[in-house]
Amino acid sequence: MNRKKMKSPKLNSVKQATEKPASRVNDRNRALEEWREETLDRMCALILEADPEMIEERKWKKPSNMMAGVPVWSHNGIVCTGETYKHVVKLTFAQGARIPDPSGLFNSSLEGNMRRAIDIHEGEKVNARAFKALVKAAVAHNSQPAKKADAKATPGGTKAKAVKTPFRRQSANRKGRW
Repeated sequence: MNRKKMKSPKLNSVKQATEKPASRVNDRNRALEEWREETLDRMCALILEADPEMIEERKWKKPSNMMAGVPVWSHNGIVCTGETYKHVVKLTFAQGARIPDPSGLFNSSLEGNMRRAIDIHEGEKVNARAFKALVKAAVAHNSQPAKKADAKATPGGTKAKAVKTPFRRQSANRKGRW
């Protein structure tokens, strides 16, 4: 057999020559995690400044978040959650669609009926005053008494009654077809 000699890749630095590849990857991951953790810590501080009675806890521990859980801030219900992704820190407001956002901080999950989110990319700054106002609005929304779900009212103003329909058996000739 005719075998060619494989050239070994040239190393760019002495550091690369002495380190294992796995440790270089771990260092890179730690550097990536740092900005996300710093951003999440900064936003947590703003949330607690906006509402000192806010409860912070970790929920939903799973392997994808290294069993650390998702930070959840609540006051009379969930106000928001904070998650870190590869390129973004996401703060999701549980009732975001129902609270005013005059500064336009919500920039993600805008199409839903309930949640709204703020995606923060590396190096981005969030207007602290507007963010605190958003947190206060979410707490105020959670503090409102819940409306009872009444039956739909008819045009005459009376409640519509539920009508029971009899159960129909499947005929023998239609068995198995719907």
